[in-house]
Amino acid sequence: MPVRNDAGFIERSLRAVLAQDYAQDRMEVIIADGRSEDGTREIIGAVSNGRPNVRLIDNPGKIVSTGLNAALRLAKGEIIVRVDGHCEIASDYVRRCVEHLTLDEIDCVGGPLQTLGDTYRARAIAAAMSSTFGVGGSAFRVAINSARLTDTVPFPAYRRETIRRAGPFDEELVRNQDDEYNYRVRKLDGRILLSPDIRSRYYSRASFRKLWNQYFQYGYWKVRVMQKHPRQMRPRQFVPPLFVAALALLLMSAPLFSAGRMLLAATVLAYTILAVVASIFAARRTDWRILSLLPIAFAIIHLAYGLGFLTGLLRFGSRWGDHETRAGHLPLLHDVHSVLTHK
Repeated sequence: MPVRNDAGFIERSLRAVLAQDYAQDRMEVIIADGRSEDGTREIIGAVSNGRPNVRLIDNPGKIVSTGLNAALRLAKGEIIVRVDGHCEIASDYVRRCVEHLTLDEIDCVGGPLQTLGDTYRARAIAAAMSSTFGVGGSAFRVAINSARLTDTVPFPAYRRETIRRAGPFDEELVRNQDDEYNYRVRKLDGRILLSPDIRSRYYSRASFRKLWNQYFQYGYWKVRVMQKHPRQMRPRQFVPPLFVAALALLLMSAPLFSAGRMLLAATVLAYTILAVVASIFAARRTDWRILSLLPIAFAIIHLAYGLGFLTGLLRFGSRWGDHETRAGHLPLLHDVHSVLTHK
């Protein structure tokens, strides 16, 4: 579990890990803390008190990928499960992951993600993040009824041999390290299973400012993933930056040309109509009281991701030939059967 400043969520997340119906003497929990400043470490200490299979380590790099690599260097299990400090895994999560990796011909497994919020604003953000209009065709964010092979999964479980072959997580990537890593797994002919019996809940950001920062970083770092692995990209991932670029061009042309003003108005109107319709569907599925907040959440997701992507293109414009995975050697220890470690 790589965590940092997760005081608002870490207790329920860690308690869910410790409540697994998997044999506790066959599971170790390694928490890599990125030098939290909000009391996260103290909460971890209180919750794990008297639990000899829980180990808290320091993550001086402070980001997910450095935390994962630090934990993996210590992990002794035959199966590695990554868990997020913002999520709650079901009590049978580890057992189900072990069953699939043991019985099915796969290299990685995870399940669909139920995104939740504690406040009205957070619930609107969660609903937008679970909408096809909000995030495109991301399979794990939309409920599924049957198992399927997929590109990536949240909070994945890997075979140790898969990690040994794929290597460490890329420590250059502040975000999108999952997408990049799972693409490497698939390049090695690895099979990634999304299974509905592996259940988890994720708690969304609670403010629009944090949502903006989150999706801006997703778009920004997606550029480096694209530069390293162009074939990893999907058409839906280009829609937000194209939309933002079109808006910028129309805004610049509007003072000069009447056609530019008309196209700008038509574009904004069309997007608004789509956002309102999508908001109605999302509110009907979740909570009508969040209806007025949903168009704002959708707009933030799309504009932040698109602007982040365009900013990344400028920032990393000279890096198109750089495909390097930036991380050191990853020696993995042996013994025990299962390791819990995170997004």
